[in-house]
Amino acid sequence: MEVAQNHVTALISGTDTLFILLGAVMVFAMHAGFAFLEVGTVRHKNQVNALVKIMSDFGVSALVYFFFGYWFAYGVTFFDSAAVLAENNGYELVKFFFLMTFAAAIPAIISGGVAERARFNPMLIAAGLCVGFVYPFFEGLIWNANYGFQDWLASNFGAVFHDFAGSIVVHAVGGWIAFAAVIVLGSRHGRYRGGKVVAFAPSNIPLLALGAWILSVGWFGFNVMSAQTIEGISGLVAMNSLMAMVGGILSSLVLGRKDPGFIHNGPLAGLVAVCAGSDIMHPIGALVTGLVAGGVFVWLFTFVQNKFPRFDDVLGVWPLHGVCGLWGGIAAGIFGLENLGGLGGVTFASQLIGSLTGVIIAVVGGFVIYNVVNSISPLRMTEDEEFNGADLTVHKIGATNLNNN
Repeated sequence: MEVAQNHVTALISGTDTLFILLGAVMVFAMHAGFAFLEVGTVRHKNQVNALVKIMSDFGVSALVYFFFGYWFAYGVTFFDSAAVLAENNGYELVKFFFLMTFAAAIPAIISGGVAERARFNPMLIAAGLCVGFVYPFFEGLIWNANYGFQDWLASNFGAVFHDFAGSIVVHAVGGWIAFAAVIVLGSRHGRYRGGKVVAFAPSNIPLLALGAWILSVGWFGFNVMSAQTIEGISGLVAMNSLMAMVGGILSSLVLGRKDPGFIHNGPLAGLVAVCAGSDIMHPIGALVTGLVAGGVFVWLFTFVQNKFPRFDDVLGVWPLHGVCGLWGGIAAGIFGLENLGGLGGVTFASQLIGSLTGVIIAVVGGFVIYNVVNSISPLRMTEDEEFNGADLTVHKIGATNLNNN
């Protein structure tokens, strides 16, 4: 009997490891989505830079998170022997891989906001600082209950802050750090002329669409596999992710007037918003969450472009990740309530306070990091470098080398 039990335990452990590994691979693949979404949006002279930034940011993020960020958030290091690390089929190692892909999404989000005018090396340093300090501080606060914040919410407002897959921990934090970075860098040269905004059209709609599709598919690993074990997997998370995505598509289709940029970002807005409550909402609540998120993205992106042209967020990552992520954290405290068809276990007050706390930490941390880095090594390219484009300025090659025989 004991031998059979050991075999069952080993099977469960191995299955859980494989499950979360597949999730890590799917979220890792989403970084290709970030890359192609940016490549398709920026002008042709900045396409190579977009690709190189996402890959480089991932490498820096993995290194910083391995040696510091994960320890900061969870109190876990990887300095034991390989034999110790490989216990239980190496589940803890694969869990790190999974959560590291979340951490690496932070600079990938920021990259889209500051595209086309940022210097390469200073931005890499800033990305490492964000992944090493700002992100793991809030991640540990929420997902590891560090510093008593969750206990305080539960005792004073009836429940802990619930963020199942990172509407606030990942997306809002990334989006609001990007908000700070965009302000510190300023707008691109030539975008504001004679008191009017000069629109820079996306360079490649098919690549933009490819990025959106890759992100949308990978998101089901992002959300569903946030359960982290086979036992915790829920079809409700998959259904709610689908319905929120559909809601984002439909509202961006109507409000965006068939604009391909809006339509392909609409599903992402819905998916950002549903992350927090995807495990507790009713599917109709998830649909409404996505409808609102898609509408908020279209309206806010358009409003900011027209009214605040100096705030030059190239891909709209602040409204998409920052504001829709904030809405998602709050929406979990609405549509997760039992009297609105949800599973309960949340309160509106805790969701509101937890969401705003994430925003404050991200904004303050973002301004500190980008101002400090900028004071040491300027973040902006010169006007001539920006005119020539980051591809030639930084990488000495264009996206299409017409002289290559």
